[in-house]
Amino acid sequence: MTVFHLDDFLAGWIGGASSVIVGHPLDTVKTRLQAGKAYKNTVHCVVTIYKKENVTGFFKGLSFPLASITLYNSMVFGFFSNTQRLISRYRYGDGRHPCSMLDLTVASMLTGLVSVGMGAPVDLVKIRLQMQTQPVLAENFNLAGNGSVPLRSMGIQSQSLYRGPLHCISTVLQNEGIQGLYRGAGAMILRDVPGYTLYFIPYTLFCNWLNPDGNATPHPCCIWLSGGLAGSISWVTATPADVVKSRLQADAMQHRKYKGILHCIMQSYKTEGIHVFFRGATVNAIRGFPMCATMFLGYELSLQFLRSF
Repeated sequence: MTVFHLDDFLAGWIGGASSVIVGHPLDTVKTRLQAGKAYKNTVHCVVTIYKKENVTGFFKGLSFPLASITLYNSMVFGFFSNTQRLISRYRYGDGRHPCSMLDLTVASMLTGLVSVGMGAPVDLVKIRLQMQTQPVLAENFNLAGNGSVPLRSMGIQSQSLYRGPLHCISTVLQNEGIQGLYRGAGAMILRDVPGYTLYFIPYTLFCNWLNPDGNATPHPCCIWLSGGLAGSISWVTATPADVVKSRLQADAMQHRKYKGILHCIMQSYKTEGIHVFFRGATVNAIRGFPMCATMFLGYELSLQFLRSF
């Protein structure tokens, strides 16, 4: 009997593509709130982006996530599902045996750990592209010790540092080396290991509660609601680690402010207080629902379609 299934990876790719399109505008808002200081709150951030950059500002950096995060989600769902089957085969002698909560927890944590290998570079490039605005550049110069000197007086133009995803990758590799692409990976592990546990387990529990008859194929509405609720729970609880990760990854080498995870936590707390670690939590809750609902629905329906042949 084959334990490894490729259809999980393909279904994860389809679900990932749909979730990126739905979630990217609010992901841009979340990144700007967490990594910058130019915005008072979520509404102010949305209005400012729209006024200065129009609707296209919300989709800045979309091409790279659409190409890469789809592969990332393919790996996440494929790895998680196949790990469940391997655990069931090892523990119960049958890969189709239902997993216990302990089995799901182990599979979720392993998925979160492995996902960082691909997810850290993808997130870093996405965030660097999303953060290409004049207020962020001004903030970097301010924190670098140049006071509040205006950019114009320094002879610096508010042009983009990166021309696109590939140029961003090559620039980071040239200036920071391969380790530059994995800046913030430690914070990402702190976010994703518990984050995926609070992603897959609530989804399973909600599906079971909304589908008490135990049907093999839950109703699409059940999948959509379970995925949305699980996504909101996971993203809200992951917000503190996500703030640290975003700040580390947005921290370009030329104007570096943080030496590492602990330094980032201490500096952020000293300058902005404890509330800084919950910046973007509202956006995460709102964004997490439609994005993850779309992700799980796309995954489950695609999987049903692929296994119908």
